[in-house]
Amino acid sequence: MENKSKRSARSAMRMGLTCLMLGAFASVACAKTPANEVELAASEIVQDKRPNILWIMSEDMGPELGIYGTPETITPNLDALAKKGQVYEQAFTNAPICSISRSSLYTGMYQTSIGAHQHRTPEDRKKPLPEGVKLLTDHFRDAGYFTSLIKKIERDDGPDGWFEGKLKTDWNFTYEGEPYDTNALSDLKANQPFFAHVQFPETHRGKDWDNAKNVIDHPADPAKVDLPPYYPDTPTARDDWADYLDAVMAFDRKSGVVLRRLKEEGLDKNTIVIVLSDHGRAMVRGKQWLYDSGLHIPLFIYIPEGLEKPKGYKAGSRTDMMVSGIDITATTLELAGIDPGLVMQGRAFLGDDAVQRTYTFAARDRADETVDYMRSVRDARYRYIRNYMPERPYTQLNGYKEAQYPVLREMFRLYRDGKLGQIPSLFMAPKKPVEELFDTKTDPHNVVNLANDPKYAAKLVEMRAALATWEVETNDQGRFPEPADIAASIHEKTEKKRAPEYQALVDKEGPWREGQ
Repeated sequence: MENKSKRSARSAMRMGLTCLMLGAFASVACAKTPANEVELAASEIVQDKRPNILWIMSEDMGPELGIYGTPETITPNLDALAKKGQVYEQAFTNAPICSISRSSLYTGMYQTSIGAHQHRTPEDRKKPLPEGVKLLTDHFRDAGYFTSLIKKIERDDGPDGWFEGKLKTDWNFTYEGEPYDTNALSDLKANQPFFAHVQFPETHRGKDWDNAKNVIDHPADPAKVDLPPYYPDTPTARDDWADYLDAVMAFDRKSGVVLRRLKEEGLDKNTIVIVLSDHGRAMVRGKQWLYDSGLHIPLFIYIPEGLEKPKGYKAGSRTDMMVSGIDITATTLELAGIDPGLVMQGRAFLGDDAVQRTYTFAARDRADETVDYMRSVRDARYRYIRNYMPERPYTQLNGYKEAQYPVLREMFRLYRDGKLGQIPSLFMAPKKPVEELFDTKTDPHNVVNLANDPKYAAKLVEMRAALATWEVETNDQGRFPEPADIAASIHEKTEKKRAPEYQALVDKEGPWREGQ
């Protein structure tokens, strides 16, 4: 990843930090030993006992692992790890789509505060991070940690060499240099302590999604899946949901390979493992939306038996504390004993200074070429959504979804023919309500809007006020419109790119939108 001179600079920095941490006992060795041998000499005196940390991340995946009770999902590798760790029932990202959520997760900042809230900002329009805001990996590097975005998992002679991670960053800001020191898992043992991140693309629609059923032992049975009520109960919808669960199971299989490799490298006893997703599932009314389906993610943390446990952590437990995506970032640093400073908006939910949140916040702005503006706040039970562009329908044109979501195309056809059904038809409405309020305990799928129900007037006022305060206090940049030519340019490129794909789908399935 980095060239030789940069690696040497990083090595020298770690050498200096090692000497500082070892103190006077190592001062003679550090002074007399050549620079390229200082780390070795110091490690022979006192080893750096700080833990390694590994993120195992899925793309576009909700809490549909077996550990969360999902029918037809068999995920033995991650379930076994989760049962030994702490499982979080109410973890929500701050955005429902890749680049904006990753911009938030990797800085511990709300994407709306750092100007990274428009999905897939063109490269020439991206800006650097604001003063004082740093990447998670730079926090680790400054503390003497080695960093890795793992692509190569197996050794050359390994049995599953095709199990590779994905080198995806997808941030909505510019960054100078390489954010990681290596992309090979085999480099980690000699470079401890480390922060490593491995991610797999199966649950992101595409070729890996399509192939998932071929790499697992027990594909999901479409007849037995638990289909959300906002989908039509059709073979297309059931097959698509089963395909998603197959992708979840493929993610579990690959995660099992990573866990096996950690053990083979002798790293399993001093590596904290955090399993998460970048946002909710890539399904209709999931990804890109501020319902629980677009923001709710799996999250669990495993700390090996021999490592010190922070306050609030209990092995083999589950918790319903509210967790915000930016808090995962802050907690990751807390587990390594690193202070992120006052700029970071995320707050650790483990440790002596842990913060328990009352609310989590989320935002959606432009997604690809589709312009919209929504904000949401959730407490332990209720979700409130403010639609600032209610005149725009849920089903604005979005090239990615039109091509990749067969259920969306089917919903258009059924709605046109008056056969869609009441709950699925909510998503096809010509405009959105200004406010939405859901009781997630009685309505986990967020389909019964309580915003106009007098019985919930006090809760509506509370949530509305909480969101308004957050928007002001965090300097929400969505209040300032993006230049219109950005969306127009993306739309033009998307139409050109997708035209042959659209035509092939029309020839195979028939038209779905008017005028096709």
